[in-house]
Amino acid sequence: MQAFYTVILSVLFNLSISSCHSSTEGSTAVNLQSVQDGLEVATFAGGCFWCTEAVFERVEGVKDVVSGYTGGKEENPTYYQVSYGETTHAEAVQIYFDPETISYQQLLDIFFATHDPTQLNRQGPDIGAQYRTAVFYHSEEQKKAVESTIKQLDESGLYAKKIVTEVKPYGKFWLAEDYHQNYYELNPGNPYIINIAVPKVKKFKKQFPQWVKASYANEK
Repeated sequence: MQAFYTVILSVLFNLSISSCHSSTEGSTAVNLQSVQDGLEVATFAGGCFWCTEAVFERVEGVKDVVSGYTGGKEENPTYYQVSYGETTHAEAVQIYFDPETISYQQLLDIFFATHDPTQLNRQGPDIGAQYRTAVFYHSEEQKKAVESTIKQLDESGLYAKKIVTEVKPYGKFWLAEDYHQNYYELNPGNPYIINIAVPKVKKFKKQFPQWVKASYANEK
């Protein structure tokens, strides 16, 4: 009987870290007209948005990061629909940053360094087009920066495979349900956060110490 319960607990643990699937409510579209003066916007998809949001929340010059869905055609997608591959959307983050402090190029450098841009429709344990790597540009300048960065990285030989990151114009960003916002901070004991998200945050802090906000410099 003890062996039976050990197996059951093992299965439950593996399920809990296999992806960031959870329950669902609904989503609302983000209005970029309300963006604070002086700030610019970047929109990235790099796997589960819990991880991507946590990384960019710690970047100096980033004023806010929100998790949501973009890149698809469906209106008002829910987390259940997106996470189970029932839409054409990707999990993504919207980043509001001060270009006087950090540039879009520097955000791109962090983005490409903190996920695997050579994995097609997958990031680690999260599998499906909803976890694809993508950049949704807001201007021609952003588009050129992304394309140039991908070209340079491919030519550098840093990766054994070609980068598969999509480069597409920004359309509409649907804000994820409230319980997904700031998920990393609010759920430190979640096995997925411990095993998948924390290593990504640590990688960012190790590789880009100059861009870590002072308030996060000493976190474990």
